[in-house]
Amino acid sequence: MNENAIPPAAVLWDMDGTLIDTEPYWIRAEIELCAAHGVEWSREDAISLIGNALDVSALALQDRGLDLEVSAIIDALLVQVTADVRAHTPWMDDARRLLDRVVAHQIPCALVTMSYAYLADALIEQCDVFGAVVTGENVTNGKPHPESYLTAANVLGVPIERCLAIEDSPSGIRSAHASGAKVVGIRRLMPIDPLPGLSRVRTLDSLDDDAIAAIMGGTVIDEIGDDE
Repeated sequence: MNENAIPPAAVLWDMDGTLIDTEPYWIRAEIELCAAHGVEWSREDAISLIGNALDVSALALQDRGLDLEVSAIIDALLVQVTADVRAHTPWMDDARRLLDRVVAHQIPCALVTMSYAYLADALIEQCDVFGAVVTGENVTNGKPHPESYLTAANVLGVPIERCLAIEDSPSGIRSAHASGAKVVGIRRLMPIDPLPGLSRVRTLDSLDDDAIAAIMGGTVIDEIGDDE
């Protein structure tokens, strides 16, 4: 950060869709699992679940007619998506550049994801920079509840209001926003509705030192406006 910038106490990162482009993996895994059991499930159906806790997604698949236990659905999806990530980790280039810069500035980072540790570990093995990792099985209430973000800040020992959270899904954004963190919503697959105090960007390359300092000081940056 430049000498006049006020850095965040920590940066709290969502994983799927924010740091790595795993959403196509999840979409394909859901469609293929349903097809194997004679259940119709579309890309649009899968997109509607982005950012939800895995048990919520599994229940939605059950409601559609997938005759498997919730735990079996979660396990099948995790195994497939993790295999895909291990074969090729699809980094979001803008997120990787920002992550590298934040780490270079020695700002603590946390990974806050509704995926389980089985998948998160595949990322951490390549990029072990997170002082806290909160996964779906670590919390009682998944996103959009704020528990996961509050837990991450607590593990890092920093005030949540001094944290910058970066999210791409409506569910994740609501979670981070409700926690009291400063929130940046990155426009990926899903539209981002405005919320009080929410910054919205089309690329994380927009978050230079001055922009981050401004957001931490209460300024809202909005590159989306009424386009959604």
